[in-house]
Amino acid sequence: MRKSTVAVMLSGLVFPGAGHLYLKQWGLGIVLMAVAASATYFIISVSLSIALDLSAKIQSGIIPADIDAITNLVSQQLSATTQSINLATTILLMCWLIGVVSVYWQGRALEKPDTVAQRP
Repeated sequence: MRKSTVAVMLSGLVFPGAGHLYLKQWGLGIVLMAVAASATYFIISVSLSIALDLSAKIQSGIIPADIDAITNLVSQQLSATTQSINLATTILLMCWLIGVVSVYWQGRALEKPDTVAQRP
């Protein structure tokens, strides 16, 4: 299998920057991984804090165990953080796109035969 194919699969299916590390492009790989990991951490931490807060309120009896009441509260809490979650999601998707496209170009450039060295 070609290096570019393996690198694209790593960046596209595993995590942004993984393909760059495979191609030994350390700088860009580490930057993409750090930015993508930060965005992922933010999204998960906001979602988890909302879920834990609502869970505690349901268990303590502040919120009735009614699906409509819970749905309304989830919608209210998510609407308060929509802009920041959308920004983090956009950053994560851009890292993934940049990672896949960039690693494909870099992998293809490494696979090209050296035409200057082949000429007599």
